[in-house]
Amino acid sequence: MLGDEVGHGGPSEPLSLTLRTRPAGASAVTDVREVSPARTALVICDVWDQHWSRGAAARVDVLAPRINEVAEQLRGRGTLIVHAPSETLDFYRDHPARRRLADVPPLQPPSTPALPEPSLPIDDSDGGSDTGEESWYPAWSRQHEAIRIDDRDAISDDGTEVYSLLRAEERRTVLILGVHTNMCVLRRSFGIRNLVRWGLDTILVRDLTDAMYNPAMPPYVSHERGTELVVEHIERHLCPSVRSTDLLRP
Repeated sequence: MLGDEVGHGGPSEPLSLTLRTRPAGASAVTDVREVSPARTALVICDVWDQHWSRGAAARVDVLAPRINEVAEQLRGRGTLIVHAPSETLDFYRDHPARRRLADVPPLQPPSTPALPEPSLPIDDSDGGSDTGEESWYPAWSRQHEAIRIDDRDAISDDGTEVYSLLRAEERRTVLILGVHTNMCVLRRSFGIRNLVRWGLDTILVRDLTDAMYNPAMPPYVSHERGTELVVEHIERHLCPSVRSTDLLRP
């Protein structure tokens, strides 16, 4: 167990996380793991202020206050909060949480091969909007305003920057949440696939994410079930998941 632990019960206690995985040929399996908040980072992926899909934007409006609550509590326990609102970093160019990255020695991530992974269980080839929009455009200009950025946090949308910071601060466990589960959360340079490939203990916060999925596309399930299918895919092939309740004080 790592030192400098901060947790639910006080400064000496770790976070107790009930992790869910799906071993090959098995249904969901849970396992309790204790992690040090002071050796953990929380990555908030692409929780933007606006989105070209009305449905996606509305769901983020619901998620953002809860994400902020989790970030505030984890920050208070010593967890590094990394805000990753891709393609909007010019908005934050003078923020201390952005400027701090300039002082981090660059470190090239390991070139480990990606894990074998089958295709995702949903078809998002239409863009994934469930509210009828057909034309994609970059609607975002910053992170959602409901999520506070502290000067002690970090702001980056670059995988090498994020990896360098995690290594510099000896953060071995990475919690990741945000949107969208089947797209940016998986595929960004700082997303799950790379975090796992780099050997970091990666955990998806499964109730604080959302997929881009249109129920009119295969496998023709509800939007909520589509998101669940992507989470289950991640649990089976990439990394465990946890609920946000494990990250909050009771």
